[in-house]
Amino acid sequence: MYSTLMLVLLVAVFVLQTAISGFTELFWFNPAAVATQPWGFFTSMFLHGGLAHLFFNGFALLMFGPFLEQRIGSRKFLELFLAAGIAGSVFYFLFVLAGITPALPALGASGAIYGILGALAVLTPNLTVFVMFVPMPMRYAAILWVAIEFLGTFNPATGKSEFSQTCSSGLTWCSAPFCLELKPMVSAAL
Repeated sequence: MYSTLMLVLLVAVFVLQTAISGFTELFWFNPAAVATQPWGFFTSMFLHGGLAHLFFNGFALLMFGPFLEQRIGSRKFLELFLAAGIAGSVFYFLFVLAGITPALPALGASGAIYGILGALAVLTPNLTVFVMFVPMPMRYAAILWVAIEFLGTFNPATGKSEFSQTCSSGLTWCSAPFCLELKPMVSAAL
């Protein structure tokens, strides 16, 4: 399953980040270096700013990734994960250009994770999930998580922007057209 493979990849890359000096800086998304390091749009989704950052993204991937992958298939899951991760970088870059957030380097899988959450909100809107021990339908949980992350966009306290800032605003809903294409297929399977 690609969801498990992505989790293993995130952990392996984090080990490389801690073991190799300069590894993170080579692959993060740096808005000031888009012309010279365009690969950051893609590679930054596999990096993390610390163990807690990796843990929370990994936990969300572990909880929601296999569930979604079973419903849409492995190939579509991988496409969604990668497309949402790249979209996260694009959104972050647009936020920087608009002056919403400072031009700090960004990293993390949060854009991809929010793509997964958005897909689940569209495909299984009534799925009950727990947010801070409160049960709620997935569609409301996704909106709440996006709102929380959006508020975080305006507080870059860490000195580098974590990728959760990139997925704020409309990224969760970027997966909606993709999911609407899949919804009849998933509904028939359920």
